[in-house]
Amino acid sequence: MSRAFPAAAALLLAACAPAAPSAPSPGALPPALEAVTREELRRDLFALAGDSMRGRLAGTLDEMRASAWVAERAREAGLEPAGDDGTYFQFFPVRRVRLAATSRVEVNGRPLRLWEEAAVAAPVDAVVDAPLLFVGRGGAGEEARGRVVVADLLPPATLPHPDISLREWRYAVSAVRERAAALAKAGPAAIVLVADPPTESAFEKAAHGYEHGRYLLDQPGTDGRPAAEPPVILLRRGVLERAGAEPGGRFTARLASESFTYPSVNVVARVPGRDPALRGEHVLFSAHQDHDGVRYPVNGDSIWNGADDNATTSVALLAIGRAFARAPGRRSALFVWHGAEERGLLGSRWHAERPVVPRESIVAVLNGDMLGRNHPDTAALLGAVPPHRNSAALVEMAREANARVSRFVIDTSWDDPAHPEFWYFRSDHLPYARAGIPALFFTTLLHPDYHTPEDEAERIDLDKLLRVTRWMYATGWAVASADRRPAVDPGFRLER
Repeated sequence: MSRAFPAAAALLLAACAPAAPSAPSPGALPPALEAVTREELRRDLFALAGDSMRGRLAGTLDEMRASAWVAERAREAGLEPAGDDGTYFQFFPVRRVRLAATSRVEVNGRPLRLWEEAAVAAPVDAVVDAPLLFVGRGGAGEEARGRVVVADLLPPATLPHPDISLREWRYAVSAVRERAAALAKAGPAAIVLVADPPTESAFEKAAHGYEHGRYLLDQPGTDGRPAAEPPVILLRRGVLERAGAEPGGRFTARLASESFTYPSVNVVARVPGRDPALRGEHVLFSAHQDHDGVRYPVNGDSIWNGADDNATTSVALLAIGRAFARAPGRRSALFVWHGAEERGLLGSRWHAERPVVPRESIVAVLNGDMLGRNHPDTAALLGAVPPHRNSAALVEMAREANARVSRFVIDTSWDDPAHPEFWYFRSDHLPYARAGIPALFFTTLLHPDYHTPEDEAERIDLDKLLRVTRWMYATGWAVASADRRPAVDPGFRLER
């Protein structure tokens, strides 16, 4: 056999071998862009944000029902399960601490209706039977020790910005926290705060939040119960007068906290990449499927549907998943619908700490939250400018995708650390950015229906939702197709 034959054969085989996958040419559109349709977004949105889902409150059967619905839609779309044990689910434990229903508060022997007349500002275990000490707008000295200090609520030192969301609620919570902290230094048996006019108008909102208690990821060795501290009780205006309270009168309380765990869940699905050399890397698309559940009624409606927050991104991920299933990228696409976001980013914190794929394989996180309201031609991209930007390369990919596909005027003003909403810190990209993974936050920002029962599917701008969804898809496609993963900016550090 001639020595030349092996070399010639090798050249022939190389010529006949399929070409290695390559990055798309500049300006190329994603191959399945038209698969992202308005009709499918509308169908899914009205199902997930419908009244039958009852607002999808974390830790309830309603969140589980919504999560099962998302998983079934992902299966129908051709996404493979990527959760635990071959399922679409990654369960995690939520620890909740709240005031027990057996708790009682009385003034001069008259019971006060908890959460209607009186609200306990934090779950606590305490037995109180002590005389009342009225200090009005003043402070408390040595005479307050062992007594129940009754004080007027004062405005917080830093008033909430006039244009901030849920302003009256933020005012009330800040005012209670600051006033109670100042009075607690005197060692009272309890602190009773009488609502000022702004807090009175927000009493129902504040009381409802206090009634829900505290949520946290369950940690071994602790039940989450609070340390011993004087209880703080917020009263509606006029309650003491109706109870016949006067200096020297008695205040009694038997307060008990209860701590328990229940499951929440991340829904996780995957489309494997087509490039054998890159399919072990992942572009992570992020949303959250939970919202606020059934709460006190507003204008006769007690279901807080959360259509924009965040059913819009949840259905956007389903649409993007269908597109990737039709035409996979070089890298794999990982889709995570995080549970319990509204309770403190619990699902994304859990997954960022315990990802279903190796953490180093996640090349970028594209998170969305509230994608369907406000001006039709503007959208925001957070993590796009310093100090929140952690990958200039990823930002450039997103900007190029917008120029090719959606052509929004991009608002980056909410990235400003001085912006009153601190919006960058309030969605599921944050735990990943803190873990050093390139991350962006797509949003069309807040509106008056935010966290109210009026955040309904009928109010979503479906054409805008379609454009933002295609923008997220085009950005993810660019990341999935690039020769190099986007780099993290040197020295990136969140300022907060």
